[in-house]
Amino acid sequence: MEDSLTRPVASSLSPCPSGVLTGAQVLLRVLIDAGVDTVFGYPGGAVLPLYDALYQEPRLRHVLVRHEQAAVHAAEGYARSTGRLGVVFVTSGPGIANTISGLLDASCDSIPVLCISGQVATPLIGTNAFQECDAIGISRAVTKWNAQIRNAHDIVSTISTAIRQATDGRPGPVLVDIPKDIQLQACEPVEPGSEPVASAPAMPPALDERWDALLDKAARLIASSRRPVFYGGGGLINSGELACAKFADLVRKKNAPCTLTLMGLGAFPASQPQWLGMLGMHGTLEANLATHEADLVVCVGARFDDRVTGELKHFCPGARIVHIDIDPTSIGKIVRADVGLLGDCHTVLAALGQKLASMQLASTAQWWQRIELWRRENCLGFEHKFPGIVPQQLMQRLSRALDGRDAIVSTDVGQHQMWAAQYLSFDTPRRWLTSGGAGTMGYGMPAAIGAQIAHPGKTVVCVSGDASILMNIQELATAVQHRCPIKVILSNNGCMGMVRQWQELHHNARYSHSYSEAVPDFVALALAFGWKGCKVTRADELDDGLAQCLSSDSPFLLDVAVEPAENCFPMIPAGRGHHEVMLSKYHSYEANR
Repeated sequence: MEDSLTRPVASSLSPCPSGVLTGAQVLLRVLIDAGVDTVFGYPGGAVLPLYDALYQEPRLRHVLVRHEQAAVHAAEGYARSTGRLGVVFVTSGPGIANTISGLLDASCDSIPVLCISGQVATPLIGTNAFQECDAIGISRAVTKWNAQIRNAHDIVSTISTAIRQATDGRPGPVLVDIPKDIQLQACEPVEPGSEPVASAPAMPPALDERWDALLDKAARLIASSRRPVFYGGGGLINSGELACAKFADLVRKKNAPCTLTLMGLGAFPASQPQWLGMLGMHGTLEANLATHEADLVVCVGARFDDRVTGELKHFCPGARIVHIDIDPTSIGKIVRADVGLLGDCHTVLAALGQKLASMQLASTAQWWQRIELWRRENCLGFEHKFPGIVPQQLMQRLSRALDGRDAIVSTDVGQHQMWAAQYLSFDTPRRWLTSGGAGTMGYGMPAAIGAQIAHPGKTVVCVSGDASILMNIQELATAVQHRCPIKVILSNNGCMGMVRQWQELHHNARYSHSYSEAVPDFVALALAFGWKGCKVTRADELDDGLAQCLSSDSPFLLDVAVEPAENCFPMIPAGRGHHEVMLSKYHSYEANR
């Protein structure tokens, strides 16, 4: 909640007798009519008319971040945790330039974000004016769609189109660039919807005609398979809770093992017996081996990322592939699909469920017997090093401490991210926020702030590392100003953990610039920003530290000193397949059989 100094005054945006509004006022009205209630941003000269209009608009909450990259990550956290559009306001020049990492992150992970950037006045465009930047050019590669408005009368149609582009089909970030004079230009208010907007591409006619036959073929493959694996991704989360429920229904109906990508965690309940754990480079042994030896892989809302598939020539050598995705360019792009079903996950899964209702399903009993042998390997087991704390122990204890809280967890990027994915359990979608495709350090804390803004009554935790947290450490101030009681759990090993691990395993332990000689006192830093915090160095202090952190009604940073040389396993080395899983630095599963 904002204080009295930052809260907007009563609205004075009512049209004057002539019914004329400024372009900025019209823009805010379009956003409000679209259901937007929160904006993340940072003001500057080229966007001041928009901020002036915002000052007089009480229906929109503005969250002032301390860096524009963080504004996009906060909007991502808001969007990912709610299923709604995240909105960002930034100025021209360095303002829009600073958003590029965030927009890339949202693009890679299919997160709906609308970024509105101010621009120098139209007569100055192309003159190298102060803080001029080619916003359209530099954002083109990291947005789903972008446009620049040159007339205030185009604001309604352009913003409406942008919102649809961000949310229709496969979601993603969009950008609208608005010159300063256009924000001030007077124009007649136009009712949203009266102007034409872009439509989602229609399903190809050939696929329309074959739809029932494709569904029937996919259903028969599922029904007859004896070694199936259901593999879901972030597209399931984007499709919504009903899609996740339909996915879970099919898994249980077939009694098939289920695995999810890093972005899909929570789409299937981790407490269910069919859950194998995460798939991919740092996925569980049972998830990876089951996928390798499956006779059928049903991929729903995932894109066969290289961190999931490993070496493609070894991927699912004996499996038929059913691929369900809303993005036609994803089907068959990386892995050939025996059946490609284009459409929203919920729609397709519901239709598949109807087909399977009348079919006899082959038994998976023998398949489960084999999977149980892999489970007995206890691939996530670890050695305690008392009195020290290993990172796996931190995540295991955090998981226990969060049990029953229905918490939202964000992470930064690195070893701590993988350990969190391995040891934390999610039974519900939209509780896990992480950077997948781009792997953006600095994502975690602003994403947690965005989620806390959207869910003020929930426990929101950011799991970070000492290297990642420094990427957007200034957002400690944002959490205080906007009274976001987020909790940062810092896995502090004094180095860039994943970089150090790869240097150890792949570069003969040549640790080139992966260790820091100036690790700050993070607790003192947090206290300086107005947070609470404490440091834990011993395993027997860990539970009390977590309890103190999670019970705080203020933002709290728990700095946990962990073993610096610990590596993250299981691991599929680069260039290997799912059957070549390293369980430790010295042993693979095959070597242990």
